[in-house]
Amino acid sequence: MSAPCFIGIDGGASGLRVALAGDDLAPLSSLSTGAANPNVIGQREARARIRSSLRQLLQRAGREAREITAVGIGIAGASNRHSEQWLVETLRPVLPTSLIVPSSDLEIALVGALAQRHGILILAGTGSAAFGSAPGGRQRQTGGWGYLLGDEGSSVWLGNELLRAIIRSSEGNGGEHSDSLQRRCLDELGLSQTRDLIAWLYRADEAPAQRLAGLAPFIIEQAAGGNREALSIVKSAARHLVGQVKLIQRQPEFATAPIAFAGGLLNNDNILSREVAVGLGLPQRPKARHRPVIGAAMLARMEWRAQAAT
Repeated sequence: MSAPCFIGIDGGASGLRVALAGDDLAPLSSLSTGAANPNVIGQREARARIRSSLRQLLQRAGREAREITAVGIGIAGASNRHSEQWLVETLRPVLPTSLIVPSSDLEIALVGALAQRHGILILAGTGSAAFGSAPGGRQRQTGGWGYLLGDEGSSVWLGNELLRAIIRSSEGNGGEHSDSLQRRCLDELGLSQTRDLIAWLYRADEAPAQRLAGLAPFIIEQAAGGNREALSIVKSAARHLVGQVKLIQRQPEFATAPIAFAGGLLNNDNILSREVAVGLGLPQRPKARHRPVIGAAMLARMEWRAQAAT
């Protein structure tokens, strides 16, 4: 009998990652490609990209589909809470004999970060959300509503708040620090006046949310450099993210749960990730043990072992 073999699939707003791992979860092969969020590119295109990536992974690793013991999948915009059937139907034609473990992008990030299913994850990247999983199986999520309804503390939110501050300054409703931030931002974007932001933001070659998210590194840099308006925005983002975790911690089963960070804004040491760590009473920024794609493979292994033991 061949050794167990697992696949993890992680589809976020910025890209699709798939990885093949052995029973020790050491990656044997992996690849990355374009985004696979069905709410952004449509279900048909997302399904095609996921299947294509799986076939490429198997070919690259020199494996047959029948050799894959189990596969775990978490796709932004397609949580197993509401899209379980779609996830299973997406994978089944490529992996007809494998155990399929549908999940969410938040759960696989939590499992990867902590190497267990129990804890609280705070994610801040293009979007933001907090996710908790208790030993008894109960799960709780706050945030994750998308940039039109929420996602406070995310890259998109930071970019939006930055432009709002610049607009206030241009209309005479900001202070000296807003004026300084306005000048620096316009210089960064190569624009001559604030009204040019309209054409910059809404031009057709890129979604406005992606353009806003791209401003996050700039505002974090300005906050770290001492600009008071930028620092105020970053501190507000941190308060929002900390608040999402504290809402989950109100429930007794989550009160002492370990905390993990995920997403591009929190996976790096910067003024925002440090502010969130301090707000949560953590001695330092938590570092993930594994990437979310390995968390998906780990989740598949957990479920396979649990079923094999019954």
